Amino acid sequence: MKIEFAPLNIPLERRLQTAAVLQWVLSFLLLGEIGIGILVMLIVHNYWFIYIPYLAWFFYDWETPERGGRRSDWVRSWTVWKYFKDYFPIHLIKTQDLDPSHNYIFGFHPHGAFVAGAFGNFCTNYSDIKKLFPGFMVYLHVATLWFRFPFFREYLMNYGPLSVSQKSLSYVLSKDGGGNISVIVLGAAEETLNAHPGNFTLCIHKRKGFVKIALTHGASLVPVFSFGENDLYKQINNPKGSWLRTVQDTMLNLTGFTIPLICGRGIFQYSFGLMPYRKPIYTVVGRPIPVQQTLHPTPEQIEELHRTYLQELRTLFEEHKGKYGIPEHKTLVFT
Repeated sequence: MKIEFAPLNIPLERRLQTAAVLQWVLSFLLLGEIGIGILVMLIVHNYWFIYIPYLAWFFYDWETPERGGRRSDWVRSWTVWKYFKDYFPIHLIKTQDLDPSHNYIFGFHPHGAFVAGAFGNFCTNYSDIKKLFPGFMVYLHVATLWFRFPFFREYLMNYGPLSVSQKSLSYVLSKDGGGNISVIVLGAAEETLNAHPGNFTLCIHKRKGFVKIALTHGASLVPVFSFGENDLYKQINNPKGSWLRTVQDTMLNLTGFTIPLICGRGIFQYSFGLMPYRKPIYTVVGRPIPVQQTLHPTPEQIEELHRTYLQELRTLFEEHKGKYGIPEHKTLVFT
């Protein structure tokens, strides 16, 4: 394989963008494991005056990710996130105004390899979210597993993510006065295995818990499609039924997460590596679906609203795909 090296005269701005994304990728790949390693080291060497107070805090603070979290505007405003956003770059597009007296659930699609669009738009202060949707507090809900890593959880909560548990969603959506948005990446870990460039297969058919929560709290549903999310990495071919996909699916069923075998670019060369490609991301927020509060929704009501949501999601994709270079014959596939 011929290696394409990066030129030496790259502007400082682009180098800083690359450094910003590199630390973000490494943070999510390594900091959780490093946190566990630090805790084990402290216990093995009997630094009880450190690990006992921390473990006491860890369990005392256990439910914070389900009770609004602990975001830091200072951390969300670090300059590194400006360079992160400009690396791709990441854009947020509004199609319709939202009423700040109501609460909303944003269904984010697709998951991609690392959900860069969701992080850039909803976990940093360099997004246009406050300008486009003034009067709202936005929460990105992520897998509860991320908040079980010691030390890393403290770092992660600074950016504002919450657990994706029912308790966490209910905490946000039951706040009086409206003005709250819960963002859920609905495809979860399963959808990372579909994150191939040009592929638009979404794992959504069986995911109806968000619909029940929307009905229970009367929160309007809003489909969100992030064009370019699946173009950031190439992934080893893993069609359904292949040995690789079988191993990945088995791992997912046993542990709740899986590992997509992805390849991007490097730091000093463009041929391979863990860095995502410089591909623009356009996160388009669709039209809200009004939801009448129903404290005890029936399966039929859940099914009907779920079907309406899928129709709106497909409409959003079809209306905007041409603007972002998606061929006319490409369409969404729901599994």
